Amino acid sequence: QVRLVESGGGLVQPGGSLRLSCAASGWTYAMGWFRQAPGKEREFVASIRGNSDVIEYADSVKGRFSISRDSAENAVSLQMNSAEREDTAVYYCAATDTVFIVGTRASSARSYRYWGQGTRVTVSS
Repeated sequence: QVRLVESGGGLVQPGGSLRLSCAASGWTYAMGWFRQAPGKEREFVASIRGNSDVIEYADSVKGRFSISRDSAENAVSLQMNSAEREDTAVYYCAATDTVFIVGTRASSARSYRYWGQGTRVTVSS
């Protein structure tokens, strides 16, 4: 069982930056971020996996968000730049210690075994 603890949420102005962090209690193969806005379904934001750190982003955050991982610390961060009001959501860290097989979608919540409690991000002036 891997525990995930997120930090770094809060209030940010439109166009501003915020950094989210997530620490895992054990080794993970893949880590990612999902978010859920009020009244909407949880959606994929970004993921990073494997020894070569394969990265994927949702189209809505490409060019604005950046995911990175510290493998030695079993931690992942999400740098959010050029924040938009539409980025307002609860952000969840996700991870798995199961290596993806062919056909596994990193953007699917079902690909992850462990979830954090979530950290709220509000983009508002």
